[in-house]
Formats: sequence, C-alpha cells, structure tokens
Amino acid sequence: MVDLRGRDFLKLLDFTPEEIEHLLAVAAALKIKKHQGVPHRYLEGKQIALIFEKDSTRTRCSFEVAAKDLGMGVTYLGPTGSQLGKKETIADTARVLAGIYDGIEYRGWGQEIVEELANYSKVPVWNGLTNEFHPTQMLADVMTIKEEFGEVKGKKLVFCGDARNNVGNSLMVVSAKLGMHFACCAPKELFPEESLVAKCREICASTGGTITLTEDIMEGTKDADAIYTDVWVSMGEPAELWEKRIQLLKPYQVTKMVMENAKPNAIFLHCLPSFHNTGTTMGKEIYEKYGLTEMEVTDEVFESSQSRVFEEAENRMHTIKAVILETLR
Repeated sequence: MVDLRGRDFLKLLDFTPEEIEHLLAVAAALKIKKHQGVPHRYLEGKQIALIFEKDSTRTRCSFEVAAKDLGMGVTYLGPTGSQLGKKETIADTARVLAGIYDGIEYRGWGQEIVEELANYSKVPVWNGLTNEFHPTQMLADVMTIKEEFGEVKGKKLVFCGDARNNVGNSLMVVSAKLGMHFACCAPKELFPEESLVAKCREICASTGGTITLTEDIMEGTKDADAIYTDVWVSMGEPAELWEKRIQLLKPYQVTKMVMENAKPNAIFLHCLPSFHNTGTTMGKEIYEKYGLTEMEVTDEVFESSQSRVFEEAENRMHTIKAVILETLR
C-alpha cells in the first residue's frame, strides 16, 4: 500500500519505482473522471500557495486547474508577488505560508531553495521546476509514453540537446527508476554531471534500465521509442549564450531524418515552449540574429502525426493533480 500523505515532492530520486507508478495510476484514474465530467472535489476547502519566481504557462495552469478540480483555493505569488529571499528569508516564508496553507508549490531557481522551503514547512512542498530538476514534467512525460505504448519499462527514451539541464537530468532519473533505456545525444560538455549519471546507473542495476551518453545523434536515436528535446538556452541563462549553444547544438536538432532513425511508431516529445518556427517574438529575434527559422526541432516534426506534445502538456495537469491529492488526502 503506497501512502504519500504529508510527503514533499522535490525530485524523483526521493521516490521508489512503486511510488512513481502509483502516482501515474492515480493520474490516469483522475484523467478519466475529468474527461467524463465526474466531479472529484476530494480536497474541498483546502488552500495552496503557488510561488513562481520564473513565469510559466503549463505549470501555473496545471496547478490552478488541478487544485480547483479538487475543490481547493489557490493563491498565486508571481515573480514580484512575495518577499521570498528579498525582505524575508526562505525559512521565514516557509513557516508563514505553512501556517496559512495546506501545501506550497515553488517554481524558480536553485534546488536548494525548494529543499529549504520543505525543511522549514510543516505542509507538503512541491517542486514546479528548479535549475536542477523538473519532477512534475517527468510524470506527464512518462504518462504520455505509457498511454502510447501501454508500458514504460524497457522503452527507449532519447533526449537530444543540453542534457545537463533540469529536463535532461530528470528524464535520466525517471528512466532509471522505471527501467527504461535512456540515451542522451549531446556534445560532451553538455552531458549530465558524472555524479548524477553514476547514481542513475546504480538505480538501473535494480530496475533493468540503462544509461547511454553519446555525441552521435544517429547512434543515440537508433530504434528509439520516444525522442525528446528542449530549448537550447534555459530560463534564466544569459542571452549571450545563444550563439555558442546554436553552434554546439545545431547537429542535435530533431529533424524528420532523426525521427526516421527511430522505430516506425516512435513519438516526439517536448516540454514546451518550443522554437519550431518564427511565430514568437523570440523566434523572430533568433531568425534576425542567426538566420534560423527553427531551433531544437523542425516544424515538420513538431506538427507531425508522431508529435504528442499537446497530449503531454495536458498530462501535466492530471499528474500534478495526482501529486496534490496523494500528498494532501
């Protein structure tokens, strides 16, 4: 019997494979209820606070809708909405909010911030994204893979791009936990940190998963079940990095040829937002400066029948709802 009541949700390294599978099963059941219009206000009257030091579309909407579906009230504290770390310490903020709310979400900078919030909070704290880890995104990703193939164990998941970022790190962790075959295709300088790779390989010894790091995108994506990419410069990184990253990562763009190198039924995943055309202010700026109309993925792949990016985005809400419910029920 899995019991996650009162638990923080900071990184998937803290959870067993059984606990992760449990959250996926709860999310699947909640998704059915949502689609069938069956009310599930199991946490009526509870209140949560959302601290966002980094803006977001999917994370904010997912937490707010999930909480409201569960009958909860929500307070959003945006980048200028709290005194966290400015006029009030993280420890003091945690203790103030824990006295008012039943749960606290944090999306922002270093992992140490969300860990300190959790350390001083008497209510569950959930990580909506830090520089190092993005655990709620991972649940949505593996839920999408499970919906497509019926299972995740033994499936090959390939990440192309900056594999040291929070998404690359977290995909490697969740793959190890669930017995998947994870490959990252990146230049060596953007491989995940050796200590995290070693930890994930240790986990794989008991789950049957594998970890492969390669600079050869065609070798890495061969026979993949799912190919995943992310923006080349993460939130909070300086704009000056774009030119260097473009030179480093252009060979790792997910193209039709890359997808054809995977299994015939392979799917494409992306945590979004994506620079797959010039339809955004940033996309136009990149084109004007560097002459690129597409970045980490071509528009042809993004809009293809293999793309599951919008199903994946919807699953953020169902999996976040499962995390809230199981830690607060």
